Amino acid sequence: MARQTYLDTLADREEPVVKNGLCSLCKGTRKLCGRDSCPLMRKFYSKRNTVPIVDTRDIAGCSPPAVFVGKFGYPKVDIGPLLPQEFGDTSLMDTPERWVGRRQSDIVDMRFKLVRGKYRIDAKDFRKAGRIVDNVQELALTAKPLEVETSFSSKPKGRVVLDDSVQPFGPSGRMEQMRVGNGRFERSLEKNFYDVDLNATGAVMASYRAGTRVTEIEKAFSVGTMGIDRDRRFVPTRWSITAVDDIISKNLASGIRFNETIDDYRVYFWDQLDNRWAIIMMPVSWRYEMIEAWWPKSSWNQFDNQVIMEGDHEFFDGIGHYAKITGSYYAARLAVTEKLEAEGRSAGVIVLREIHPGYDIPLGVWNIRENCRAALKYEPIRSDTLEGLWPHVDAFLELDHGRWKAHSAILKDFLTQRRIDDYY
Repeated sequence: MARQTYLDTLADREEPVVKNGLCSLCKGTRKLCGRDSCPLMRKFYSKRNTVPIVDTRDIAGCSPPAVFVGKFGYPKVDIGPLLPQEFGDTSLMDTPERWVGRRQSDIVDMRFKLVRGKYRIDAKDFRKAGRIVDNVQELALTAKPLEVETSFSSKPKGRVVLDDSVQPFGPSGRMEQMRVGNGRFERSLEKNFYDVDLNATGAVMASYRAGTRVTEIEKAFSVGTMGIDRDRRFVPTRWSITAVDDIISKNLASGIRFNETIDDYRVYFWDQLDNRWAIIMMPVSWRYEMIEAWWPKSSWNQFDNQVIMEGDHEFFDGIGHYAKITGSYYAARLAVTEKLEAEGRSAGVIVLREIHPGYDIPLGVWNIRENCRAALKYEPIRSDTLEGLWPHVDAFLELDHGRWKAHSAILKDFLTQRRIDDYY
């Protein structure tokens, strides 16, 4: 799908739709309840009553490197760097691929050190905005931490940012000047920047195939350095994360769907950040589903005694709409398609995710992508039948398999539709 189509789709879904009980779908971003602000987001912020104090208007430090592009007011948006008031190797602060196994509090505390500079531009006509735009693009393309100096119109302040798609970060302020040191561009991202005839999908896949981290591709995608020259524009960070996960996983799925299927039934387990994962693979043609079960007191469940389950799915030809569970769907799909491509096989895949009360503030969809990747590195439990997996699933997850089966479109189809194998 072309970048223009992504922007139109993602912009359209920001429109409020008034419905009830949809917190686990809305995740604080789509105003599905019809309110002007999300009550759950206010609850998250109230828990973080210690905001890092920035007592100066001039901030210097080593950006990991990291940038942020806002979405409010699109196409007039705020762009700028994220930087701590410290020097040295700060790369861990913006490399989610290295966060698996770390505690939620450690991740949040680390990210809250990042101060956001804000500079207003027109995302569709950014070339008129001057040197700061060039500096932000350079920062997004740079491979290693880079010294950045910024001047703000007033001391950065305000609440920290929590979001279900993007990683948290600290206070922000209106930026007047920005200077960056000299750094070396990541090679594949630099190549895409100068190739003004390569479309955005081709650029994303070229960098991915070159071994560039997904999070680095997302940054480059967001700052108008990919795509055909006349179509380039800045993309809000939360949109770019979804778009890149979708582009890569859709491309991988299109390749694996014609492979031979795996030979057995499998389930992979993983437990991290009070999230429990069970990834089931079946020896059938490509199909994919993700189901989330939000426990009471977890981040997107406002009820005291009710587990909320939501999911979405696709069959052989893919999904024809924006997934109901938003970025989670595409992040997990990227992980499972990577695994199947590496094996040269195809499968039917169901990702089951239980979110327990310890996961009480949102950390971003990197949590889904990276923890699914981690789960798939381990040896699965195997069986000759689907039924042989359920005792293991029941022993690991709190919801019994009957609840998952009742909610799963893929399992309903699998258990009721006749297949050609049934005749042999």
